[in-house]
Amino acid sequence: MQVVVIGGGAAGFFGAIEAARAGAQVTLLEAGRAPLAKVRVSGGGRCNVTHACFEPSILVQHYPRGGKALRGAFTRFQPQDTVNWYLREGIQLKTEADGRMFPLSNTSETIIHCLTDAARRANVKLWASASVKQIEAVDDRFLIHLKGDQTLRADRILMATGGSPQGHSLAKSLGHSITPVSPSLFTFNVKDDRLEGLAGVAVQSARVRLTVGDEKFEQTGPLLITHWGLSGPAVLKLSAWAARALHQANYQARLTVAWLPKDTDDSLRKTLQSVKSQLPQRLVIANCPLMIPKRLWESLCLHAEITNNTRWAELSKRSINLLIQSLIQGSYPVSGKGQFKEEFVTCGGVDLKEVDFKTMESRICPGLYFAGELLDIDGVTGGFNFQSAWTTGWIAGQSIAQP
Repeated sequence: MQVVVIGGGAAGFFGAIEAARAGAQVTLLEAGRAPLAKVRVSGGGRCNVTHACFEPSILVQHYPRGGKALRGAFTRFQPQDTVNWYLREGIQLKTEADGRMFPLSNTSETIIHCLTDAARRANVKLWASASVKQIEAVDDRFLIHLKGDQTLRADRILMATGGSPQGHSLAKSLGHSITPVSPSLFTFNVKDDRLEGLAGVAVQSARVRLTVGDEKFEQTGPLLITHWGLSGPAVLKLSAWAARALHQANYQARLTVAWLPKDTDDSLRKTLQSVKSQLPQRLVIANCPLMIPKRLWESLCLHAEITNNTRWAELSKRSINLLIQSLIQGSYPVSGKGQFKEEFVTCGGVDLKEVDFKTMESRICPGLYFAGELLDIDGVTGGFNFQSAWTTGWIAGQSIAQP
């Protein structure tokens, strides 16, 4: 069985290795000069391999798009299978407090060496700088035309080209529908006086609510103030769920932040009134009674018309109301998006109804298989996007080599 895998990322390598181990002759084409580029930069160069979530019904809840299709796939290959696969290759993974899993070595090079060595041992032929310009389906086989006028023949093809427009174009040329592509996992551009000069300030848990037109989205988690606005896991997850709505709204939206998500108007009012009566002569700005960073407290106080010289005894009802609103219902304008480091993720891609998730084979073009982000699948941050790549790559590799 002559199999050509197009795309040398996580899903492509996994599919190529499994297909070769199952007996196929595999050629892996990578358009860039070096494969596994996204693996290299993932997790700040540590490679967030997967997430310690071992129940498929819970795992699928971390996918804004594709969760339903992945439900059955995860019963066949889920994070525990990923852990075991790497363990058999001699790579041990560790779990961090938030559930993210990394190689024990703390470097993505470990995963890159593991995958390239496994591919070499399985006799996968790796072609770098091999960009595909056209695919023809001819008499139950495929002709793959590369830039530079080389042509390859294949019995079957696995496409794993990630969010590449060229990959979408090739899939479309073979009869597939492409759900419109837009970015996912990004930071928010926010210009607001309350955030000025606070870059680097982080809170461990904040509730963020996003209003985009008539749609509303909500997440709770760590939040980071940046030079351009807001980032951190809460914002990244929010961006994933709201990706399509934000794209359609040209990234103009309204964000409501509760810096103290467990507090209510009443509980905060009680706390502030208590401090006012117990420490009347202390300066408000210099004495924060709440579990938020000092610099954030100072900024929110100034926004609530509390000066550097205001004492607790002098705190007006109006200032208390403004402060409470800023603490649990602060409204911020979102005026654009940033990018989450180099870990660029897209939503959209090959329509999932056109793919058989038992095999990852196309329902439109026999002999054509798909894996990874080329499909209309994307997960939130935390190792979920890699897990869908390992799962779909493994299923495709197992299936594509069958007679």
